Amino acid sequence: MRIISGTLKGLRLNPPAGLPVRPTKDMAKEALFNILHNQYDIEELKVLDLFSGTGSVSVEFASRGVQDIVSVDLDRGCYNYLRTVAKQYELDAIKPQRGDVIKFLQQETDTYDLIFADPPYDLPQIPMIPTLVFERNLLNPGGVLIVEHHSMKKIDDHPNFVEQRRYGYSSFSFFELKKAE
Repeated sequence: MRIISGTLKGLRLNPPAGLPVRPTKDMAKEALFNILHNQYDIEELKVLDLFSGTGSVSVEFASRGVQDIVSVDLDRGCYNYLRTVAKQYELDAIKPQRGDVIKFLQQETDTYDLIFADPPYDLPQIPMIPTLVFERNLLNPGGVLIVEHHSMKKIDDHPNFVEQRRYGYSSFSFFELKKAE
């Protein structure tokens, strides 16, 4: 896993063995950030990274100048690793939180410009993620939810679904909160 752009461009993250993660592939992550870079002023975003795992997406956002990133993961090893990386590279923008993502979404009251969720592909609650985000009003107007999932899984039946982008076995499904007219 490497950081693609920004102040930490080229940094290789080497998490300890045994973490229960399936990191976003560099090719897919690069494609995702190209999309985001073309549509958003990345430095101005307030980001929520769900199922953050090793934190490679959070670190990528921080490397590109995002100043407010909340990263949530249940696994103690992932949480501790991201805390260590954030401290080592002085990434004060990253605020790791250890907890169950579904429970977090059910209780969260803050709002975000971008929510990225990279759940385990076999998690049965994947379709609940967009439902919870929009029912709980967790996106700011014009905000986007991006859910990474297996390309064979369809989660496009939500009214806020916009598009799905495929990168091999992985896909990103985009959901938007439309701006008030």
